[in-house]
Amino acid sequence: MKITRLETELYIAPPPERPITDALRANKHPGRVHVKVHTDKGIVGRSSVGFSSIRGANQTLQTMLDAEVAPLLVGRDPLAIRLIHEDLKRALEEQAIHGMTMYALTAVNVALWEIFGQETGQPVHRLVGQAKDRVPAYTMVGWMHLDLDELKEVCAKSTEQGFKAVKVKVGSPTLEEDIRRLEAVRAEIGPDVTVMVDANQTLTVYEALRRGQVFQEMGVFWLEEPLPARNYDDYAELAHGLAMPIATGENLYGKEEFKELLIRRGIDIVQVDLARLGGFSECVATGLMAAAFDVPCCTHGGGLINLNILCALPNTLYLETGLLTDEERDHFVDGCFLAPEGAGFSW
Repeated sequence: MKITRLETELYIAPPPERPITDALRANKHPGRVHVKVHTDKGIVGRSSVGFSSIRGANQTLQTMLDAEVAPLLVGRDPLAIRLIHEDLKRALEEQAIHGMTMYALTAVNVALWEIFGQETGQPVHRLVGQAKDRVPAYTMVGWMHLDLDELKEVCAKSTEQGFKAVKVKVGSPTLEEDIRRLEAVRAEIGPDVTVMVDANQTLTVYEALRRGQVFQEMGVFWLEEPLPARNYDDYAELAHGLAMPIATGENLYGKEEFKELLIRRGIDIVQVDLARLGGFSECVATGLMAAAFDVPCCTHGGGLINLNILCALPNTLYLETGLLTDEERDHFVDGCFLAPEGAGFSW
């Protein structure tokens, strides 16, 4: 089987009237690049990657895929997934193996794993060794643009759908505002639902320690990404200074950057991001590296690809997701998503 062509399609969503926001940014420019990798056997691997906060980024990503990546794929064996990944990294090195380059690598890597799954008739997590038959999930619903009533409503809906954990954005101008948000959520959902918080890289070490001590006294399960992603020594200081777990990783590029935090014991929960790590392969590799340090792993974001990642790891903790879609309801039981059974990345 050989790759015959790479096809891309650009999707730009209308600008939202009310952008989703956290303490760092607003998602004002949603869009995606949809990718198809065609083979001479008729099997097509699909993927989709994109940016939501940078104007013009998705057009640039499509150009990279069409002009730089596509010519390097034609004639290759699509099942030589790691070999193709390393070859593309070397070929794209001058663009830096960060940022948009990693998104392009992800688009190819995911599509190739989809081809492998379709060829074998197996879900991708089984191709690398299934470790879980279900994965606990939490909802990321507590966005900063929501007022207190809206925040309570969406958290209540999460628990009505059967979720046993929710995540709320923090990093307000004052600690008092963060406290009011958390108190409102706890009053709405009761004492038995787990609550996590996410500060999106906006705090200093001092402020993260100050707020973290309050959050842990309020029963918050973890403090996520309080500091800039690559402040490795600061993360170590913070992790050693708080009793609550520190979760981070969604803005790290490559397992080597996770290694820096793991060695320093500056991370208690690893969060892999599919697009920034370069695809399914690197997410699984990073999760297994975390397992060697006895550190649990979660994904940044949900969906079938991330669910397959977590079903392949022994140290899985949570899948991040939004509220359930109609399709997902049949696969969600007692706060967990059941392992996918379909070929490739499908139910």
